[in-house]
Amino acid sequence: MSDGGTTPTTLDLGPQALIVARVADGVREDQLEAATPCPQYAVRHLIGHLVGLAEAFRDAGRKELGASTDSAPTSRLPDLTPGWRAALPRTLVELAEAWRDPAAWTGETRAGGVDLPGEVAGVVAADELVVHGWDLARATGQEYTADEAALRAAYEMLASSVDDPARGSIFGPVVPVPQDAPLLDRVIGLSGRDPRWGSAGPR
Repeated sequence: MSDGGTTPTTLDLGPQALIVARVADGVREDQLEAATPCPQYAVRHLIGHLVGLAEAFRDAGRKELGASTDSAPTSRLPDLTPGWRAALPRTLVELAEAWRDPAAWTGETRAGGVDLPGEVAGVVAADELVVHGWDLARATGQEYTADEAALRAAYEMLASSVDDPARGSIFGPVVPVPQDAPLLDRVIGLSGRDPRWGSAGPR
């Protein structure tokens, strides 16, 4: 994600982070055990994952590498921690602030135990927020509209990885979606999810 020169193109993650925080705020206690589009994740596990990824990408943006950035997301089943309702929105704000610093988009950083160029990590963060925001909204019956800039960045990243043999360790098989479908549906299909999940057919 570069402008063709030496300066990386940056992206404000704040609007998408706010959307995810609003969706999380709308989760009811009686929905925490509900199924989600993420295999093996109930809502409680998905929220735990969101807390962990917000911490990891906040620290990746700050270049504060350590336990939060070194852990692979599949190393354990995430779960809620006490105080998550306050911790998640706070950490999402901190994530957005970290990536508003142009230095976050330069050099090398790490997330999920993988070393990445800063500009790549920033786009991965956008994709994580877009897709998992959709996961949580769909699992809890909430309306969802992603931030346009984050959505387009996620699409560009996912579309470019379709033929990458390594994508299978990160995403599920692409779910075919019509080319004239809404961009969000195409992103969700590229991430290995069925855009109809929870709205038509079995979960």
